[in-house]
Parts: sequence; structure tokens; C-alpha cells
Amino acid sequence: MSRLFTPMRVGAFNLTHRVVLAPLTRMRSEMPGNVPGLAMVTYYEKRATQGGFLIGEATFVSRQGNGGFGSPGIENDEQAAGWREVVRAVHAKGATMALQLWHAGRVSHSSLQPDEGVPVAPSAIDAELRVLLEGKPGLATPARALATEEIAGVVGQYRAAAQRAKEAGFDGIELHAANGYLIDQFLQDSSNKRTDRYGGSIENRARFLFEVIDAVTKVWPSNRVGVRVGPSNTFNEMHDSDPEALFSYVAAGLRDLKIAYLHVIEPRVRGNAVINDDPPVAAANLKPIFGGPVIAAGGFDGKGAEAIVSEGRVDMVAFGRHFIANPDLPRRLKEDLSLNSYHRDTFYYGGDTGYLDYPTSDELETTAVE
Repeated sequence: MSRLFTPMRVGAFNLTHRVVLAPLTRMRSEMPGNVPGLAMVTYYEKRATQGGFLIGEATFVSRQGNGGFGSPGIENDEQAAGWREVVRAVHAKGATMALQLWHAGRVSHSSLQPDEGVPVAPSAIDAELRVLLEGKPGLATPARALATEEIAGVVGQYRAAAQRAKEAGFDGIELHAANGYLIDQFLQDSSNKRTDRYGGSIENRARFLFEVIDAVTKVWPSNRVGVRVGPSNTFNEMHDSDPEALFSYVAAGLRDLKIAYLHVIEPRVRGNAVINDDPPVAAANLKPIFGGPVIAAGGFDGKGAEAIVSEGRVDMVAFGRHFIANPDLPRRLKEDLSLNSYHRDTFYYGGDTGYLDYPTSDELETTAVE
């Protein structure tokens, strides 16, 4: 029997298979307002399976944390109500869903900020960063460094978002600590040049992450909280002088807090593109340190996912591009059915095209009979 389709317990969640919907930015919330609407309900509902696990896309915890036009938020009642309809549809299909909480930090633009203000970051560093703006991508607005006394307020934004996610009916939350966004910016020394208690040593740079975890676990038990990291991932101009030491420290700290799972983006992936075909290493290296369930993400196909799970290197695999193009991906992998091809040019900005129009296997069979 395929290991991908054996049950497991992940924190508080009982899952019947290990094919995870990765958190995927799609820019399809209703504008203005960044509210999840009917299209998002349909999109997630089609990808929900009995006993499956879905991670909702990067969702900004506050307007200050918004990193893309059309990205959904969880900062007000209207957004939470929109997400509630998504979760209701997913639960009706028998699936579990967590929401990924996101603060973009320096990867933002004044047009996305409150009162067209300046984005914030651990440190003010020149970097050419791309942001998904209205109509087309553009360059990020140079960020200012957060004052030490401001950081507690940002931590509070995560706690408030966690509370709204709970009220919206989610089963748990995931903290986005990868891809060069705010938590990652604090973690890695290429983006963190601070000299206060949030900069310098690994312990200091990890302080923000652990303060956020402390805040959200006052809302959620730790076995309903996951964390996504990206060791050695270079997306958004990220790098660290000693990633092995940094992420080993983080994994050990998360182990001690008994969080539900660790979600690891493999270094071979940059954004939504696979930049090389080296075998995955980051998740397998961190698993013995973390000790709990580990999800690997990084351009896997069915065979690669089966191999890494069967070898015991990780416990679950998150799929992105293939789940975009194949709403019934778990069934297709389990039954070895052919996959729809994905179209990169409609990952963003596509409306219903490339979002709601990928057929399931059953729909393809119906079309063929007709």
C-alpha cells in the first residue's frame, strides 16, 4: 500500500492521507476589501477530500503585513466571515484546514499599506524585491526598520489574527516563517542587522518567531499550530551565514514547544519555480531534530513524494502546482491517473481562468463520453 495513503495523527488532527494542499497565493479575494468570496469557496471545496489536510493561502494579519494585491486578509470581521464560508465548505467534504498567517514585512508596497505608508522590516536594507501589485508585478517600496518598541504591537497583530481564524472555524493555523517575509527577515542575518535584543545572535534573531508563537498559543493549543520555514531558500534575496545552525536552533525550539508540525520548503525551490533537481535535504535534516511530523514542499511529483515518505525522511508532502491544476490530486495520485498540465501564466491575475476551470478526472470522463 502506498505510504502516501496511510493515516496519521498530526498534532490534534487525524488525517487519512499525507497529500497536503500547500498554501498558495492566488490573488483571487474580492476587491476592494481583500475578502474571500464565492470563487475561493469553490476553489478550496474542490480540493478538499475526506481526511485530507488543506493549508489556506498566505493571509495578512494586518494591512501593514499585506504583500500582494488581491491577497486575502484576516484583520476584520468581513474577511473572517468570508473565510468562515470557505471552512464550512471544506469541513462538509470531511477535510481539515489550517490558515497560514502572514506578514510580508519589507516585501510590500505603499499602495498596499495603511494610508500608503512605508513597509516595515527588521532592518532598512536596499533590495530589489518584486511585489504582486494591481495589474502587474512591481518593485517593493523601500522599508523602514521597526523600532524596538513597535515589535510588541506586530506580535499583537498575529494574536488578533489567530483569534479571528479561530472564530472563522479553522482547525488550526500555520505561521509563515519562510520565503523572505517578516518572520524570515528577522531569522536570517542577510536581512537582520539589528543591534537590540532582536538582532545579532541566532537566539536574538529567533526571538520574534518565538514571541509570535507564545502569542498565538494563548489562542490555540500548540498542537493546532504549525510553522513553515525555508532553510537556504534564496527567494526574496534571502540567505544566512550559517543556515544549518540557525534552522537547527529553530527546529529544536519548535520541538520543545510541541507544535503540531514543521513545514519545510526545500532549497531547490525559489518562489513557484524549481531551480534545480537536487534531491530534497532540508526537511530530512530537520526531522530528527524536530521529532514531530514534518511536511516537505518543493516541486514534488507523485513518485518523488512516495519515495521521500516511504524512506521515512518526511511524513507528508505539500503539493502546489499540481494541486492547482488537479483539484482531485489525491485521487489521481492514489489511482495513478494522468495529471492536467498547469499554466504558470494564470497562477496570479487570472480571475476564474486557471482557478476554477481545471477539470477533475470525473469531469474529464463525462466530457469524453459526451
